[in-house]
Amino acid sequence: MDELELLKKDWQKKDVAHPKLSYNDIYSMLWKKSSSIVKWIFVISILEFALPHLLYLLPSTRNNLNIFGSTGFDNYFIGFSVFYYLVVFYFIYQFYSRYKEITVLDNAKNLMSKIIKTRTTVKNYIIFSLAMILVTVLLFMLGIYLNNDFSNLISEMGDNVKKMSPEKLKHTLIIAIGILGVVMTVIMGTVYFLLYGLLLRKLNRNYQELKKLEI
Repeated sequence: MDELELLKKDWQKKDVAHPKLSYNDIYSMLWKKSSSIVKWIFVISILEFALPHLLYLLPSTRNNLNIFGSTGFDNYFIGFSVFYYLVVFYFIYQFYSRYKEITVLDNAKNLMSKIIKTRTTVKNYIIFSLAMILVTVLLFMLGIYLNNDFSNLISEMGDNVKKMSPEKLKHTLIIAIGILGVVMTVIMGTVYFLLYGLLLRKLNRNYQELKKLEI
């Protein structure tokens, strides 16, 4: 049983000798907990965006990206990347805005409304992020399918790959990237469920408690 539950039970007792917790005391604790949760959502979204880009500094990661850049589909991928960054920055800004809104002590009804908005924003962000993984994989697969010149791509790979015919190499790459895309989507979905899902469940509990206070 957490601290809030103990305080609620204390607040509801009518025969205790020490001072009771008021409605405002309970509300203030829910407000502070909600503000902390939304702050963590904002921080995690920044870390989630920044960490993969730090990996680009590793030579092995740059080499892998150069291989994918050899598919002849890189111009479309640049446009897609610009769109992705714009939307991600928009969501990060939304998380920051939700945090700043909730840090302003308000009444319970407005806090409930802000919690609902935050939950909706997080869910939309998760859907967008998972969809972008799948779209990225499809772009790579389409780029390989439409590209018939694999000379640059083969030069980056091992001897076993160089012995393959262009058609077999194309099919192998498409299947490998498809499998990798499914695995990445499952892994990221699990990460989102563990990180954002945990925070959303806590935020939902706060919402339910606020709802009870308003009845």
